[in-house]
Amino acid sequence: MTGTKTPFDPETAPCGKKSGGERLLDDDGYGLVIRDQLFDCGCRRIRHEYHDGSIHLSAIRHDGKRVKDPIQPDHGV
Repeated sequence: MTGTKTPFDPETAPCGKKSGGERLLDDDGYGLVIRDQLFDCGCRRIRHEYHDGSIHLSAIRHDGKRVKDPIQPDHGV
């Protein structure tokens, strides 16, 4: 798997603050896709798409607390 990092402009992080950061994308070419957003404030939004088509979404605030984050648009990065 080869990963790419792309910076993004400030948007609302899981903690509610506007923050920029980096998008990470890993793709094995066979259906496994890992998309992480790492915000400058320390929050993280995670999207894992597995070979069987299932998707796991999670959002973690900068203080380590998991939050129920509304579904965000898939930027396809």
